[in-house]
Amino acid sequence: MDQANPFETPKTFSLHRAEYLVGLAVTTGLIVAHATDIRWLPAVVLFIYIDLIGYIPGAIAFRRSGGAPIHKGYYVAYNVMHSLITQGAVAALWCWLVEPEWALLVLPFHLFGDRGLFGNFMKSFALPFEPVRQPGYLRLLDDLGLKHPKPVGHASDPAPVGHIPASAAAPTLGATVPTGQGATR
Repeated sequence: MDQANPFETPKTFSLHRAEYLVGLAVTTGLIVAHATDIRWLPAVVLFIYIDLIGYIPGAIAFRRSGGAPIHKGYYVAYNVMHSLITQGAVAALWCWLVEPEWALLVLPFHLFGDRGLFGNFMKSFALPFEPVRQPGYLRLLDDLGLKHPKPVGHASDPAPVGHIPASAAAPTLGATVPTGQGATR
C-alpha cells in the first residue's frame, strides 16, 4: 500500500489492524487501572451512541435493501461517527462542557476495538455497507500472486447484496461505451 496504490493486501491489512490492537490494549489497561474512577453510566452511553447513530441505521437499511443500494447518508453517518477526529472533538467538548474524566476512554476503546478486533475501517461508497467480497479485489490478489484470505466473520463468501457493481450500472444517455474492455454495445 502506498500513495499510488491505496489498497491493502491481506498482510498490510493485518498489520494495520495490529496497530489498533495496541491502542485497544492501552485503553483497556487504562480502563482497568481506573475502573473505580470511571462514571459508568456516561461511559456506557458514550460507548453505545457511536453505533446508535453511525452503524445500526445503516445495518438495518442494508439488511432491508434486498440487494438494492442504500443511501450514501448511512455511509457518511458511519464514517463521521467512527472517526478519531469526531470522537476527539466530542471528548474535547465533553471536557469543556462537563469535565475531563476517565469515562472518555471508551471513545478510543470503541474505535480501536472496531478496527483492531473486527477490521472495520471507514466505509467506501463504492462497496456494500456490510463487508462482501468483491471479485475485482480477488482478481487483484491473483494478479499480485497472493492467497485469498478467509472472509472475516464468514465461513464462506457471503452473497453480494446491497451493492450494484460499477460494471453492472447502465451507461448514462449519450455516453460512449469503450470497446475491448468487456463492454457490449
